[in-house]
Amino acid sequence: MYMKRIILVLLSVFLFSLNVFAADIIGQWHGVLKEHGVYLKVILNIAKSAGGYEYAATFDSPRQNAKGIPVTSFIFEGNSLKFRIIELGIEYRGSLEEDGIIKGIFEQNGLAFTVNFSREEIKRPQEPSKPYPYIEKEVRFENKAAGITLSGTLTIPRGSKKQSFPAVVLISGSGPNNRDEEVFGHKPFLVIADYLTRNGIAVLRYDKRGTGRSSGTVKGSTTEDFAADAAAAVEYLKTRKEIDANNIGLIGHSEGAAIAAMIAAKQKRIMFIVLLAGQGLPGKEIILKQKKMIGKVSKVKKKELKREIETTKNVINIVGMANTGRQRGELLQYLGKRYDGFTHKEVPKGVGKPDFMRSYISTYMDPWMRYFLSYNPADDLKEVKCPVLALGGSKDLQVSAKDNLQAIKEVLEKSGNPDVTVKMYHGLNHMFQECKTGLPSEYPFIDQTFSPNVLSDILEWIKERIIKKSGE
Repeated sequence: MYMKRIILVLLSVFLFSLNVFAADIIGQWHGVLKEHGVYLKVILNIAKSAGGYEYAATFDSPRQNAKGIPVTSFIFEGNSLKFRIIELGIEYRGSLEEDGIIKGIFEQNGLAFTVNFSREEIKRPQEPSKPYPYIEKEVRFENKAAGITLSGTLTIPRGSKKQSFPAVVLISGSGPNNRDEEVFGHKPFLVIADYLTRNGIAVLRYDKRGTGRSSGTVKGSTTEDFAADAAAAVEYLKTRKEIDANNIGLIGHSEGAAIAAMIAAKQKRIMFIVLLAGQGLPGKEIILKQKKMIGKVSKVKKKELKREIETTKNVINIVGMANTGRQRGELLQYLGKRYDGFTHKEVPKGVGKPDFMRSYISTYMDPWMRYFLSYNPADDLKEVKCPVLALGGSKDLQVSAKDNLQAIKEVLEKSGNPDVTVKMYHGLNHMFQECKTGLPSEYPFIDQTFSPNVLSDILEWIKERIIKKSGE
């Protein structure tokens, strides 16, 4: 709220003399406000005046479309820097350190933020910078049954040699994700792992099979296969002396949430599970709802969207046929007739009949998709007896939070699970970013990687469960 005032007023430029013998600070400096849940890029532009002995400075806030805001006063003496934008209530005091970073405090209208400026552009403000205040280890473990070696990163809080820590395994969503669940330039698992480890919880995150430094292949694998890999991660953590084997939980995102439930349903020693944008409804319902939501927000024409949903529904029914040997033939026949039935105006632009048929067949005959369509998470959720935290965003267009959180809550409570917490966050998308539309195409253009409010809620909830267990 307060930062938005930056764009309200533009001030006159005043040039001030600087020590010509001081370090050269001409150029563009990039910083980020990252206190009190605020993540906002800011830029300080410093140039010499025409006379050569004075400097002019301007200030930018790109996300607010505020550029070239003139700085009222600017003083740089020795290594100390101070600038003010009086009418906006902004004052900055810092110093240029030996590492080439300007480090200081940014104040506006009584609020103080730690802001460091560097020459390099800050692309994702929540990503941590080394050195980390904890131990980071490259690790490898095996899913022996599948003959796969998985590689990952284990982050451990600093403590005494005899101390063992509670831990979580991060389980990524669908697709060939690396250990950071990197997507569109964001690394949500890096941000989550960093936050939890700084607060006393060890975290193991790993490259999915066939991705990064892990062996195996994603193609042809199903959610059940990925669940076996995640279970192997849990078993590996139990062998580490730094980890409390009786205090291991799971945090899964999207497909990873389903996997967390699968494991907890079978392994009664799982301490807790956190379901991020997890499914509570059968896969086929997820797909149809997803198409409807994305199509509506994308403003696809009603007739066109209705036709797409109808086609998808029929394709799903064919794929679900008991006689698997006939599925491909039935699909070819149906899709061929479907395409031939389009009017000239209805034919998808630039998509011929072979491409139209191939796109559906390659997607819906894939082993992962066929498993997903037939999977009902209620079968596993009803067997989960450990504490469950299920979270979702109101603008999630991939897994409807309203529908799926309700389904998760109902099956867990009906099965007698005594510790179930469900929460939906207003304005967050599938990646738990603050957003405008919720569309996947928006993900890369959002500075925030993962909502700070969700991070703090996860930490508080986990610590409460750890305390409860230690007190029993």
